Amino acid sequence: MSRQTVFYDDLKTPIGTLRLATDEVGLAHVGLPHGKHPLPMEDHWRRDKQHVAEAKRQFAAWFAGEIRDFDLPLHPQGTPFQLAVWEALCTIGYAQTASYADLARKIDRPRAVRAVGAANGANPLSIVVPCHRVIGSNGSLTGYGGGLPAKQWLLAHERRHAPIQALELTA
Repeated sequence: MSRQTVFYDDLKTPIGTLRLATDEVGLAHVGLPHGKHPLPMEDHWRRDKQHVAEAKRQFAAWFAGEIRDFDLPLHPQGTPFQLAVWEALCTIGYAQTASYADLARKIDRPRAVRAVGAANGANPLSIVVPCHRVIGSNGSLTGYGGGLPAKQWLLAHERRHAPIQALELTA
C-alpha cells in the first residue's frame, strides 16, 4: 500500500520558521521551529508551495494580527482520545486560556489530566489547534512543544490583538 503524498513548505514567523504540511484532505502538520517532535521528512513528502499556499497566507495573516481564526480543512491523525482533546482545544477562545484539568472536564474525563497533557503535547496542528492556550491549574505557563519563549510570544500576541470588550455603562 503506497502512502499518501504530503506536501510541505516553510514560513518564516516571529517565533521562527514553521513547516506547514498538508495532504489531499487538509493541513496535517505544523512543525514548530524548536519543536520536541520534528516532522518526519519521509520519502512521500514533497516541497510544494502551491499545496500549502492558503495555509501560508492564513498563518501570515494570523501573525500580522489580521485574523483570529483559521479557516482551513484539517487532517490531524491521532487516537480517538487525542482527537477529542484536540477538538476541546479548539473551544478555548482567542486570547483565553484553560488548564489541563479544564480540558479533562470538558471531554468528560476529569481524572485524565495527565493523559490530556500527553495528548496536548502530541498535537500536530499547533497554533491552529491552540495548545499554546493551555496553562497550569495555578495559572503558570507549562511546557510547549515549541518552547516556553514561543508560548509566551503567542499568548502575548493574542492579548495584543484581542477585540476590546465593550464597557457596560451602569446608570
